[in-house]
Amino acid sequence: MAKSTKGIIGILTGGGDVPGLNPAIRAVTIRAIREGYQVIGIRKGWRGLIDIIRDKKADNSENYISLSEELVNKVGRTGGTFLHTSRVNPSKTSKDRIPTHLKEKYNEEVNDLTEEVLANLAFLNIDYLIPIGGDDTLSYGVRLYKEGFKVIAIPKTMDNDVPGTDYCIGFSTCITRTISLTHSLRTSAGSHERLLVLEVFGRYAGFTAILPTLAGAANRCVIPEYNFDIERLTELMIQDRFSNPSHYSVVLISEGASFSGEDMIFQDDVRDDYGHRKLGGIGDRVSEHLKQLSPKYNNSKPINVINQKLGYMVRCGDPDAIDSIVPMAFGNLALDLIIKGVHGRLITLRNGRYDNAPIDIVTSSKKLVDVDRYYNTDRLRPKYNSFEMQPLFLMTGL
Repeated sequence: MAKSTKGIIGILTGGGDVPGLNPAIRAVTIRAIREGYQVIGIRKGWRGLIDIIRDKKADNSENYISLSEELVNKVGRTGGTFLHTSRVNPSKTSKDRIPTHLKEKYNEEVNDLTEEVLANLAFLNIDYLIPIGGDDTLSYGVRLYKEGFKVIAIPKTMDNDVPGTDYCIGFSTCITRTISLTHSLRTSAGSHERLLVLEVFGRYAGFTAILPTLAGAANRCVIPEYNFDIERLTELMIQDRFSNPSHYSVVLISEGASFSGEDMIFQDDVRDDYGHRKLGGIGDRVSEHLKQLSPKYNNSKPINVINQKLGYMVRCGDPDAIDSIVPMAFGNLALDLIIKGVHGRLITLRNGRYDNAPIDIVTSSKKLVDVDRYYNTDRLRPKYNSFEMQPLFLMTGL
């Protein structure tokens, strides 16, 4: 790419899609162009930066694209990411993911392609890189920063578990959809007088289950931070059902939640590039146990269960108001830093104010629900002593 007056900014999206990514790309691009920069969109997350062929005659259209105001304006109001995404980790690339043109050079079972990423960034003349993603995607951004590249990170994940920020793009829409879908499913649960079990995303952090429950979407919730007793959950669910005139009750289950004395439930042993196995099945197991144990607390009569995984329904479609406004602000904040010549930072929202923090905060800790402060382990539901002077999303504050 030919050098523009001020330089070239690269932007990419990695990990799971969420509403708010396209507004963030739009904000970065429009502000950058008006400030005199050129913007290159890297396709398919980190995958695009390892697939590039460093030859001016090569067709790299699947790996990067020059962004314009006209292009990003058309997609800026929509969900997902038009740059596409992946869960590739260039520092731990498996042998079967090595691009064809690099197979002779890299033939280990796991390979570090950081050298290629840096060479490809130089090939594109990119001066600053803005990765938008969760802690996995941004952890590789930290690696590039430590290698000497200029990186400014924007946090995105509907789990809202990136350390250093109260808010991550995608979280508000996820919570909004979870509340809405849960209330919609109440009609079926009430009509059949059943127990309603809804599994939501949340591998290590239970924010997506605990906050909708606090807002009244469910009677109970179980979260990854606390291994719950299924007997106690059954007892509570049936008590809730008895006290409800429509004879039903609702529980939200984080996908990373576990029974007492057990580990997380995985679909298989396959791991992604960041070492994660695919979760799945806790909602099914809870539903089975609730039905089996229900006679014990219901005069020997079993109670049927409606079991639904909300899954991609809470991450698809258009962003809500907050996930339209925050990405716009995050994108402009990233440009503010670039204009000042600052890099190695994570754009943040803390205590209701936009800010930034050192980028390596992403890999320095885990952001989890404070169980002692916010979760009643006996009642299996949120607890809160005072809302005064608390952040907008309460227990997600630092």
